[in-house]
Amino acid sequence: MSKNSKTQILGGKPHWLKVKAPSSPAYLKVRNIVQNNALHTVCEAASCPNVGQCWHEGAAAFMILGDICTRHCTFCDVTTGRPGPVDEKEPERLAAAVKTMELEHVVITSVDRDDLDDGGASHFANCIMTIRELDSPPTIEVLTPDFRDKNGALEEVLKQQPEVFNHNIETVPRLYQKVRPAASYNYSLKVLEQGASAGDGTTPKSGIMLGLGESREEVVEVLEDLHRVGVAYLTIGQYIRPSLTHHPVVKYWSPDEFIELGKLSKKIGFKRVESHPLARSSFHAKK
Repeated sequence: MSKNSKTQILGGKPHWLKVKAPSSPAYLKVRNIVQNNALHTVCEAASCPNVGQCWHEGAAAFMILGDICTRHCTFCDVTTGRPGPVDEKEPERLAAAVKTMELEHVVITSVDRDDLDDGGASHFANCIMTIRELDSPPTIEVLTPDFRDKNGALEEVLKQQPEVFNHNIETVPRLYQKVRPAASYNYSLKVLEQGASAGDGTTPKSGIMLGLGESREEVVEVLEDLHRVGVAYLTIGQYIRPSLTHHPVVKYWSPDEFIELGKLSKKIGFKRVESHPLARSSFHAKK
């Protein structure tokens, strides 16, 4: 870690990463809907900096299959441990929340459930089917785990043809062992390639975080890999350290650097790109 990056960490986040604490009536309304339906959101579980703005705008990324993950990614603030049983009533409560919020686009993600035979794929499918039974169903975006070593699991989700299939690549190959020790860069590329071949009804999407120690050259290589396997939508955002026990921030990339990477991504061939410090996979997902 350079002397400069260490100074940035000790000195706190740069001004472009600071957001106001959420408190608007619209935010509180969404929070009450989530709580009343006994649901989880990645907005809260992962300490997303955009929770105030998203909930104020009536948007939320729902996290199914509980709030305990079987993996330990060093960048993530979701609790790691032994999850409880799958809540079979969750799809109905999720659909009720979607209806109450009058969502036009819903994002469904989950913790990793390596303890389940299908990794939770059938639960994803049930949530999609239940939401589509609504009178005016929204478009659906799923942000899934890799379902590693779960034969047929990914196919079960893709069979439902969500409008957007998202699986985040997260970081560059060199940092996987430190950042995503239970995952594989090449396997995640295969997941995305399979999502890209799901048919015209599904658009593949992925995202990468910056600031974990990657070089610009490594980031560009990842962008080229993602485009090669068929990813159409892309998010590039700044990693923010949830606590001192998580992976350190090695660099705060500047807004200008994000703009430059966004332009490069469009030049590479991505159809839609969100590239700025606060970009997250579900932030402004409706666009």
